[in-house]
Amino acid sequence: MAAIAPLADAVAHVVRDGDTVAFEGFTHLIPFAAGHEVIRQGRRDLTLVRMTPDVLYDQLIGAGCARKLVFSWGGNPGVGSLHRFRDAVQHGWPRPLELEEHSHAGMANRYVAAASGLPFAVLRGYTGTDLPAQTANISSVTCPFTGEVLTAVAALRLDAAVVHAQRADRHGNVQLWGITGVQKEAVLAASRSLVTVEEIVDELEPRPGAVVLPSWVVDYVSVAPGGAHPSYAHDYSVRDNDFYQAWDEISRDRDRFAQWLEGVA
Repeated sequence: MAAIAPLADAVAHVVRDGDTVAFEGFTHLIPFAAGHEVIRQGRRDLTLVRMTPDVLYDQLIGAGCARKLVFSWGGNPGVGSLHRFRDAVQHGWPRPLELEEHSHAGMANRYVAAASGLPFAVLRGYTGTDLPAQTANISSVTCPFTGEVLTAVAALRLDAAVVHAQRADRHGNVQLWGITGVQKEAVLAASRSLVTVEEIVDELEPRPGAVVLPSWVVDYVSVAPGGAHPSYAHDYSVRDNDFYQAWDEISRDRDRFAQWLEGVA
C-alpha cells in the first residue's frame, strides 16, 4: 500500500544516486516539483529516461544530476533547443552526458515489456534507420510463425519512476486523466515509484478514460499542488507558456542558469 509522505521524504526514499529513473508525463502532468526536489537533494549519476525530455530534463542535466539520457526526442516544446542538454553533449558541461536514442514507438514498447514482466518487445520500427547500430538495446528477432525478421527492443526496467497526477485517495490509489502517456507503464516497470498529486480526496470519483494506479503498485504519494508547473494538470491548472519562452534565454547562458539553480536550491 502506498505511503502518503512529504515530498522531500518521498524523494529521499525513491530516487537514489546511480538510479535509472523516469520522470514521465506527456504535454501535461510533468512532475517538475519532484524533479526540483531531486536537484535540491543533490542526486548524482542518474540515468534519466523519458520519451520526450523537455525543460525538466534540461534542468536536471544542467544541475549535474545525470550521466546518461535514454530518450526518443528532446526539446523545449514550441520554442526550440534544450541548451543545458546541448552544452552537456557538445562541451561536457557540467559533466559529459551519454546518449541512448530510440523512436517513440521503441520507447513505448520497451516500457510495456518491462511493465509486463517480459525481457523484450517486438515491433516493425527502426527499419531503414541507423539507430540499431548505435545501441545494444535494439536487435532483431525472427518470427517463429512467419519467418519475418522484426525489431526487438530490450525491456526498459527502472529503479524509480516519478509521475504527477490530479488526485489520490487516502489509501494511496491514484487517478489521472486528460492527455496521458506512459505513466502507468513507467510505474509498473519500476522497482520504486512516487506519484505527486494536486490533492488527496476521500474517494475517487469515476471519470471516463481516467487511468487509475492502485495503491499496491505505488510506493509513495506526495501532495504537491501545482507540482506540474510550468506544464499543466488538466482541470487544475494551465500551461505557463511565458516560462517556456523565458527558459530559452535562461538556459542559454551558464551564469543565468546558475542563478536560476540557486533559486531552486
